[in-house]
Amino acid sequence: MGLFGRKTVTVDADILVIGGGMAGTGATYESRYWGRDLKIVCVEKANIERSGAVAQGLYAINCYMGMQWGENQPEDHVRYARNDLMGLVREDLGYDIARHVDGTVHKFEEWGLPMMRDPKTGRYQREGKWQIMIHGESYKPIVAEAARKAASEVHNRIMVTHLLMDQKAKRVAGAVGFNVRTGDYCVFRAKAVIVCAGGASHIFKPRSVGEGMGRTWYAPWSSASAYALPIQVGAKMMQMENRIVLARFKDGYGPVGAYFLHLKTYTQNGYGEEYESKWKEHTRALVGDYIDHHPTPTCLRNHAFLQEVAAGRGPIRMVTTEAFQDPHKETVGWENFLGMTIGQAVVWASQNIDPKYINPELTTSEPYVMGSHATCSGAWASGPEDYAPSDYQWGYNRMMTVDGLFGAGDTIGGTAHKFSSGSFTEGRIAAKAAVRYVMEKGKAQPEVSDEEVRELERTIFQPLETYRVGRNEIVAGTVSPSYILPLHGLQRLEKIMDEYAGGISTNYMTNDKLLNRGLELLKMLKEDMRQIGAEDLHQLQRAWELQHRLLASESVTRHTLYREETRWPGYYYRGDFMKLDDEKWHCFTLSRYDRKTGEWTMEKAPVYHIVD
Repeated sequence: MGLFGRKTVTVDADILVIGGGMAGTGATYESRYWGRDLKIVCVEKANIERSGAVAQGLYAINCYMGMQWGENQPEDHVRYARNDLMGLVREDLGYDIARHVDGTVHKFEEWGLPMMRDPKTGRYQREGKWQIMIHGESYKPIVAEAARKAASEVHNRIMVTHLLMDQKAKRVAGAVGFNVRTGDYCVFRAKAVIVCAGGASHIFKPRSVGEGMGRTWYAPWSSASAYALPIQVGAKMMQMENRIVLARFKDGYGPVGAYFLHLKTYTQNGYGEEYESKWKEHTRALVGDYIDHHPTPTCLRNHAFLQEVAAGRGPIRMVTTEAFQDPHKETVGWENFLGMTIGQAVVWASQNIDPKYINPELTTSEPYVMGSHATCSGAWASGPEDYAPSDYQWGYNRMMTVDGLFGAGDTIGGTAHKFSSGSFTEGRIAAKAAVRYVMEKGKAQPEVSDEEVRELERTIFQPLETYRVGRNEIVAGTVSPSYILPLHGLQRLEKIMDEYAGGISTNYMTNDKLLNRGLELLKMLKEDMRQIGAEDLHQLQRAWELQHRLLASESVTRHTLYREETRWPGYYYRGDFMKLDDEKWHCFTLSRYDRKTGEWTMEKAPVYHIVD
């Protein structure tokens, strides 16, 4: 039994996978392939059947080369990602995913994922150069089944809060957390850990407020654990300033890719005019010839959108009325939402919008921080032995700067445009390396300090005790002089990040004065978080999600302050350094947090262009 009479569950593993989304299921599956006799444990905050960004379904696989048909090569994908990120990607990591991702997609089909095929060629139905179309309502359950069969144990409903370290051997030793249903304290000891948790939504104030607050583009349950867990133990992070802003259908955040690419729709301003070309010279003054690259980088398309609205010619609309005259395209358009973003169809129905007769509005989202979509924030990881430059190699593939700690998906920085299939693939890559690490270096069970384990237990469950004592001081309402509630803290965090770190209320604009003031306010919030209260286990989960979001937010703010240029206009703007500056800032930004002192160390790292 643990403190306060609480049950302690202790699990020993060879490989511990934290997070059961696409990257986590990939890591679990591949760990078994290479580690036949190892104990593989997957830990998930929800349930791997319907967890992660693909939980609700997905109607396209956005990363597929098609090498068997000569459609694309891995080098092509590296060039594409490099162009979209204005030159700053880890080309070694991107190439590593691209050369393996087709095999992953073929496995999905073997496991029963229905793939759409071109009736003329028999190939997968292309939505765009990199996207193929699927019937994806059961995408996640299909890959979860493969992981479940591969794992020694799957522990669902476990909120992982901290990583454990073997201080003597200077390596990762496992993780701790709690069961959000039973309240059990869970201690996982492991020889290698693969962090595959989610990126960060709800660190910036969302456009959807009030009763719609949970409606975000990226999964609302993605609470930055992918970053907070490594940050806490001193892993170096990279490019955390590289947040993403999406152009999406208004209010429902429905994706636009299938509409642009497959249905061949296009956008207009509020007066029915094409607008992107009129901002080309304006954009050239900020970023130079990047505006002439094809395809136009995503952030620069956002920039034209934002400038047009600021000029008073909104709203921006997607022209669907032409495409939807074709019954087939109309069906595809609706199925695209019904299979993965049902909320958008509901919003249109509630607002009397039939896209066959009314062109629906688009908007730009609040910023998100993630490593798997069209941006690449995350941990600084060692690259593949056969391809990475020496500066990018210090250990096993996808191992962070902490010995025995690996990552995949949102967790690993520098690998934009991997999406679902690429995240699963990166999980497989990390797992293969982690098994090799265990076989070669980590055979002995790491030593975990019992004192640290008990101290973390006190820390994790303290919000329940703070609430139990402090609630007696309340005579009415929910405001207490002794604690803050998770919702209060979340709203405060979102307000700080929104107003000081380049959110929607400032039209994504910030500067050094705003960022430094934001850091002051984040420091105050961190101090108040020592007095956070949780009414029950659900609120305890919310409290620790907020702790992870807060730590990641500080990292984002410090990186944004450190990079003195506007590298990605349309994602955010440094008002004091409005132009892209390749001479000084064609580099990666790295940070390291010291939890003992609370200090951050910032540095630059070189960008190597491996692919011509």
